[in-house]
Amino acid sequence: MPRRLTTLLASAALALLTVFGISSPAAAVTPSQKLSVLSSWTQTSATSYNAWNAGRLNKGAWAEYGFDWSTDYCSSSPDNPLGFNFSLSCHRHDFGYRNYKKVSQFPANKPRLDSAFYEDLKRVCTTYSTVVRPACYSLAWTYYQAVSAFGSVAAVQQADIDRAARMKADAERRAALRH
Repeated sequence: MPRRLTTLLASAALALLTVFGISSPAAAVTPSQKLSVLSSWTQTSATSYNAWNAGRLNKGAWAEYGFDWSTDYCSSSPDNPLGFNFSLSCHRHDFGYRNYKKVSQFPANKPRLDSAFYEDLKRVCTTYSTVVRPACYSLAWTYYQAVSAFGSVAAVQQADIDRAARMKADAERRAALRH
């Protein structure tokens, strides 16, 4: 890469770090910087989700922040109920819960983390056909209600999944009859 372009890219990266209040890698990360990134990665927007996912895919760049990236995905509930892939939504939810607990700011942030989880799940649902989407939304609501009330999707019952499975099968049957 030409030296001028390399210098320009390095300057742009440093400017972005400064704008977002993130120190250079040589300086220690302050608690307020960690909270700032944590907050920006746990909002309800797709932009926030995408920023978190980029961080997840490049954890080394964020090592100094000491984030807890561990996950059990959707706990004891299915990660892919009826084929709907909820695993990354559950991973980001775990990320928020674990890291806000680590900085002793969990109770104040739990409602937003749960709302972000629900928005993530609904965004997953939009990637499926309109025929099965209502079943996906039903499961998304069930998963959200479980974390909102109990702090874990482990509270999702088999009856909830069975109800969504019936919805999905009925919708697919109706769609097949129309064609």
